[in-house]
Amino acid sequence: MENKTIVITGASSGAGKATALELAPERVNLVLAARNEVALLELGDECRELGADVLVLPTDVGDRTAMLELAQKAFEWKGRIDVWVNNAGVLAAGTFDETPWETHQQVITTNLLGYMSGTHAVLPFFKRQGAGILINNISIGGYIPVPYGSAYTASKYALRGFFESIKGELAAWPDIHVVDLYPAFLDTPGIQHAANYTGKVLKNAPPVSDPKVVAEAVKASILRPLSNRYPGGVPKLFKLGHALAPELMVKFTGLLMRGYFKKADPIAKTDGNIFNTVDYSMSTNGNARPRLARSTRQQIAVGLVFAGVGLLAIKLLTRKKKLV
Repeated sequence: MENKTIVITGASSGAGKATALELAPERVNLVLAARNEVALLELGDECRELGADVLVLPTDVGDRTAMLELAQKAFEWKGRIDVWVNNAGVLAAGTFDETPWETHQQVITTNLLGYMSGTHAVLPFFKRQGAGILINNISIGGYIPVPYGSAYTASKYALRGFFESIKGELAAWPDIHVVDLYPAFLDTPGIQHAANYTGKVLKNAPPVSDPKVVAEAVKASILRPLSNRYPGGVPKLFKLGHALAPELMVKFTGLLMRGYFKKADPIAKTDGNIFNTVDYSMSTNGNARPRLARSTRQQIAVGLVFAGVGLLAIKLLTRKKKLV
């Protein structure tokens, strides 16, 4: 990967920062983009110490002009863009009708339109070069809805459909690859940065994976681009569970969250980082607890598979009885 020019949006913390630190020792050219310039400059110094050449470009992915400038400056820096990683994202938690409409709009602007804008900005350069890799950190939320995170869910479902459409368009360009990543819950500061209108402290739901699994998936996708990747393995099981019993899984998820809200500590409502960047918790990890050991994750995986098979069997038997 040496000397490849790689653009990463949302690089100031979480999975974006973890990805930059994972790729830096490969002596790549990193273009780091996010709203928080201070955090980006600190990350830039870390990546240079690890062996990368770095260009820091403070960018709001919701600003169309800024995204065009990001692509143009990245291209001018080294004469090409080899990889573009769409990663910037925000979360707003709360019942749909009690969450401010402006917040819903901003979640869509960042999570959906930001990815679309980045794609629209970089594809002309990929086509000019005849090659390029577009990597999108979508999350398993592209398959499984998140109750009390309706705008987030809308953006993730839309991203999955959007990039499937783009893959169809690019079928005539064999050296331009689009890779979609579907990680499950990550231990990042994102939950601490989230807009929160629930009035309760938010915590990551287990099983929680280290953001390094996304960073490793990005690296693997540069070396061997695949259409879809499920970092950490667990997302495939969630996807299977939803495919087998979507209605039951959605109701169960909502039930779990309402149970959590009843016990969670109270907290003041906040807009988080929805409209502006924040200056706290800019690390790769959010220190979520508990983290699950590999053996525990394997047990959960086996349980989910058996549960899925059982639900499918019940569904088939119920349908058979109705036919009789």
